Amino acid sequence: MIERIQQMFSDSIETKIAAADELPSIIAKAGEKMVECLLGGQKILSCGNGGSAADAQHFSSEMLNRYEAERPSLPAIALTTDTSTLTSISNDYQYNDIFSRQIKGLGQKGDLLLAISTSGNSNNVIAAVEAAHERGMNCIALTGSDGGNLAGSLSTNDVEIRVPAKKTARIQETHLLIIHCLCDFIDHKIFGH
Repeated sequence: MIERIQQMFSDSIETKIAAADELPSIIAKAGEKMVECLLGGQKILSCGNGGSAADAQHFSSEMLNRYEAERPSLPAIALTTDTSTLTSISNDYQYNDIFSRQIKGLGQKGDLLLAISTSGNSNNVIAAVEAAHERGMNCIALTGSDGGNLAGSLSTNDVEIRVPAKKTARIQETHLLIIHCLCDFIDHKIFGH
């Protein structure tokens, strides 16, 4: 078991090294879109399922509270947190609509969607991207493996940050690091921290 644990650390490190080689310019491009959105007086909505839901909430909390330095609160909403809304949409419509229906009510032209799916095949996240496009919103997608169907639903104005890994756990670990990179980028670009 000790060797198995050590192997998990090694696999995580190797995934992050591969991501460090491939993703910095893509993360910076996504960060620029987020900064543009926030400086334009708009908000960032985020969504995902399971561990990706936790990541969506993590990002939102870093924006609303702070990342590492003192700064004003920034507008962000995780679409994963309101159980009454999630369950009523699931009950009255279908589970695939839990994020898209919220975007139709909360999203505005110029807002941005952070869509997180390790496989890229979460139907409700894909529906969220489609709803965001209908509302005139750009999207940042955090994916892994081959990007799944989510990659194909993105427009030329969107940014996909695809982790070069196939295992869900390794992708999720790297998604969290990417989220912290985006938070740091936003703070430095807007507040000069």
